[in-house]
Amino acid sequence: MVFPSRGSHARNLFSFGAAIFAGLCWSGAPVAAQTKYPLTVKNCGVSVTFERAPKKVVSLGQSMTEILFSLGLGDKIAGTAVWFGPVMAPFEAENAKIKRLADNDPSFESVIAQEPDLVTAQYEWHLGPNGRVGKREQFADLKIGTYVAPADCADKDNSGSGDGVRVKMVTTAPVYQAIRELAEIFDVKRKGEELVARLQRREAEAAASVAAAKAAEVSTLFWFSSKEVKGDPFVAGLNGAPAYIMSKIGAQNVIKVNDEWPTTSWESIAATDPAVIVIARMDRRRFPADDVEVKLKFLETDPVASKLSAVRNKRIVVMDAQAMNPSIRTIDGVEVFAKSLKMFGMVD
Repeated sequence: MVFPSRGSHARNLFSFGAAIFAGLCWSGAPVAAQTKYPLTVKNCGVSVTFERAPKKVVSLGQSMTEILFSLGLGDKIAGTAVWFGPVMAPFEAENAKIKRLADNDPSFESVIAQEPDLVTAQYEWHLGPNGRVGKREQFADLKIGTYVAPADCADKDNSGSGDGVRVKMVTTAPVYQAIRELAEIFDVKRKGEELVARLQRREAEAAASVAAAKAAEVSTLFWFSSKEVKGDPFVAGLNGAPAYIMSKIGAQNVIKVNDEWPTTSWESIAATDPAVIVIARMDRRRFPADDVEVKLKFLETDPVASKLSAVRNKRIVVMDAQAMNPSIRTIDGVEVFAKSLKMFGMVD
């Protein structure tokens, strides 16, 4: 079993954050011109025009919040919501000073009470046609701009009530697109290009580190959470961020449907008998199985799950939940998964 310690997790985050700060002196990124306003951005099917750089932003979703911090825009954040775990280590002190409107979904009223001129969202289900927080036109009526992470709408159908359906595997490209577009909106394009360059270099290094393992075909299940501990689990579908992580190493997802996080029975999972199970670690407690310790106990004691090859051979990988969503942490997921397979002796 691989269970990265809190210390190793923190070191990973620190290393990532340190790379961000180190890049402030790095000159490899192209020189970016200042933003020319008014600026119109077409975002998830909606055109949004900015007359000037936003002064106050409410960020819905940890991924978007960490991008804003990484661009040096922490002083613009008036409130946050939708958190899965601790913020990246370099931003802990700055984040502690910012109002957290809710751990999960905030109300529309609590968002507009911060008087933002921009609201960003990691998920279209919070800020879209079926937005739980609000529809984009509601904010537009109040002269508040909106921006949704492209990774959650590109090649993805969010019209249903679930987590959406992806028709094509997501990559890190829409994550880089979000960084560049937010950098342009806030007139910090140079920082955006520097951040993208550093992440692309790190992604290339991560892929190269597992190049020798690409011949392996390890059947794998990614388990995010479950509404009921003994109920059907939310597992990674065929085209989400976990699929991208697996594609970098040559592993095979045992789930073959396009839903982002479909549910399936443990009996169905047993029929595929995954060689490795990756489980999400998070501080969120929306569902009982959000707790990683609850997941581990279930795998060890459930009559069906305990007989899976991954469990019997102690091939359980604990991974940060944010890495399992399209985010700047997805590269962490590639690194953690590759190191785990090497530790299990399943790749060279």
